[in-house]
Amino acid sequence: MKARTAGRHLRESFKSLGRNGWMMFASASAVTITLLLVGVFFVIMMNMNKIASDIENDVEVRVHIDLTAKAQDQEALKQKIENLSQVESVKFSSKEEELQSLIKTMGKDMELFEQKNPLYDVFIVKTKKPTDTPSVAKQIEKFDHVESAKYGEGKVEKLFNVLKISRNVGLVLVIGLLFTAMFLISNTIKITIFARRKEIEIMKLVGATNWFIRWPFLMEGLWLGVIGSILPILIISVGYYYLHTFLAPRLQSQLIQILDFSPFVFEVTGVLLLMGVLIGIWGSTMSIRRFLKI
Repeated sequence: MKARTAGRHLRESFKSLGRNGWMMFASASAVTITLLLVGVFFVIMMNMNKIASDIENDVEVRVHIDLTAKAQDQEALKQKIENLSQVESVKFSSKEEELQSLIKTMGKDMELFEQKNPLYDVFIVKTKKPTDTPSVAKQIEKFDHVESAKYGEGKVEKLFNVLKISRNVGLVLVIGLLFTAMFLISNTIKITIFARRKEIEIMKLVGATNWFIRWPFLMEGLWLGVIGSILPILIISVGYYYLHTFLAPRLQSQLIQILDFSPFVFEVTGVLLLMGVLIGIWGSTMSIRRFLKI
């Protein structure tokens, strides 16, 4: 496309937005609301994924070592566990360390057991994939000198299922909202095309090609998408800044954290702007393909 022709298409797209001001405002407003909802769901979904990953990564197998096991037996058991292909790391925790951890968690009443420690030495096993935890625990239980291999059986499987469902539901909602935005822009472009049908007929009669007529409408859809993405980007950026400022210090002592403001907000900005552009162009493409009779 020549620069002069591209400039003409650009001017025509702006003129069209000006001539159809109310329709442009209605469509851009609809896109703004839709992208705002998409952005909010996207922020929630990404933070849910972060929290889910934190929870999943905290899942571990606690291997209680038989009290009769000697040092060489423990070393041999550790080697066997490390040789499992799904295992990422194996950490040893003595029964004294286990008792101190219990005292820290349950209070000083547990200090009564310091004279006669009833706990086991433990191997803390992390898997490469959290979902491999149950199968790894079952394999370890069969090894010699293993009293038990505990990982929260029953609860962990339910946790993985809940996290999987929440991720899928969030993805479906975001996709549904995107298609809604495409439909709104498509309808707006369709009305614009219908209002200018005589102009388009004249352009065809004087020899204008299909793409020469289509380009201004594609650009118009692009501008609608860009304009509709500006306000959601501002609202989400400011809102997440205050949310992060409020929550981050309060979650420091917890096992979970939300995503840092930077670079996450810049990633959200890029995603919303790209979504606006894509749904604008796609909405125009759908409308032109179905309703532009040339």
